[in-house]
Amino acid sequence: MNYFFCGIGGIGMSSIALWLAENGHTVNGSDRGFDKGENLVIKKSLLDAGIQIYPQDGSGLSTKTKCLVVSSAVENTIPDIQIALKQHIPIKKRSEILAEIFHSYPIRIAVGGTSGKTTITAMIGHILYKTGKEPTVINGGIMLNTYGKEASNLILGKGKICVIEADESDGSIELYHPTVAVVSNVSLDHKPIEELIPLFKNFINRAQTGSVLNADCSYTHQLISSENKSVTFSICGQKADFIAEKITQKDGQTTFQMNGINAALSVPGRHNVADALAAIAATSLIGVAPIEALQALASYRGTKRRLEKIGTIHEISVYDDYAHNPEKIAASLETIKANGGHLFAIFQPHGFAPTRLMKDDLISTFIQHTNEEDFLLFPEIFYQGGTVSKDISSADLVKALSAQKRNAFFFEKREDIIPFIMKHALPKDQILIMGARDTSLTDFAKKILNSLGELK
Repeated sequence: MNYFFCGIGGIGMSSIALWLAENGHTVNGSDRGFDKGENLVIKKSLLDAGIQIYPQDGSGLSTKTKCLVVSSAVENTIPDIQIALKQHIPIKKRSEILAEIFHSYPIRIAVGGTSGKTTITAMIGHILYKTGKEPTVINGGIMLNTYGKEASNLILGKGKICVIEADESDGSIELYHPTVAVVSNVSLDHKPIEELIPLFKNFINRAQTGSVLNADCSYTHQLISSENKSVTFSICGQKADFIAEKITQKDGQTTFQMNGINAALSVPGRHNVADALAAIAATSLIGVAPIEALQALASYRGTKRRLEKIGTIHEISVYDDYAHNPEKIAASLETIKANGGHLFAIFQPHGFAPTRLMKDDLISTFIQHTNEEDFLLFPEIFYQGGTVSKDISSADLVKALSAQKRNAFFFEKREDIIPFIMKHALPKDQILIMGARDTSLTDFAKKILNSLGELK
């Protein structure tokens, strides 16, 4: 079948496009980021798979195009969509195509939750790969381990198992009928809590074999039930099937005990231990021995933009992170501050509506997890285009944080953050760049690191 992807550079879109291309379909696409010269790593992976890239001007669609695939974020004013409507080309959402792929496998693991989905999905895939199950994994982030190819957001296996990251932000999680459902946690992000709870409850009730739930999260704890065969995990001393204790972080690694067994991860942070327990619990439901899963995770390297260390110059370290909601930000701040030194936390909010929804929780998170010696640096809210109410600004967050005696600063031009850091950074300091959706943030982190090389 001939597919055309509008917005093919998106991390979720590209993985599905790659799966289709690898399975014999003709795939083409466009992306406004590619038109701007951005996101070149994803573009190269698509081109290497034989996917042709067109400008996002409608020129890529033809009479051969049988389906236009779009994400929930695109507007109908985009030329590709206008051409498809004019030529009566069927239009499907990315989530619908993903559901079709997912349900073609006999054993299906779907990972939901507000935070940790990408990491848990990657960890499950890594366990299954290392234990010889040859899984297919369609993830929402690039996995730093390589599985016969370059680091990618797709593992294309020959086995019977498919693992996906299931998104709740657009409600598409309702489409998936998994063998095993994982809910990492529930917290404020794109939707109010009262809307999230029924989404996740229905999700785990559709799981054929069982669900994996976080005993430390009060909302997921409410979903634990013998009816849906819940397997639970905890890092905070709650009663659970999989428990981690004696968690210690040092030199970028984390050691702990799982149910009394000594273990180590080559990625830092308590949140990664929780994610590891979730992955071990999920794979146990399809027959992988927990001790084998634990051993497999010793070689797990992480995912791109999840506390990814860009480098260290003059004893100043730079990290790139996808954190964009209060829970993820708290986990990242806690992990990085354990390294010592002053913290330069750069946070670019990822949309006006989410920032409006999370404003109070974002402010309290930064107050709780930083001190008066840290620097909180905010560029303006990331805007992807379209019709949206711009009635909030990063400057509003800065004003509230400054009132609470935090060194918070607003930068109308993001590039102005670099000379600020150059002026104030000292050896042993940590620089953490946080934000979602904007693929240029990684390049910005690298630019900061390169600029530090000019310090004397």
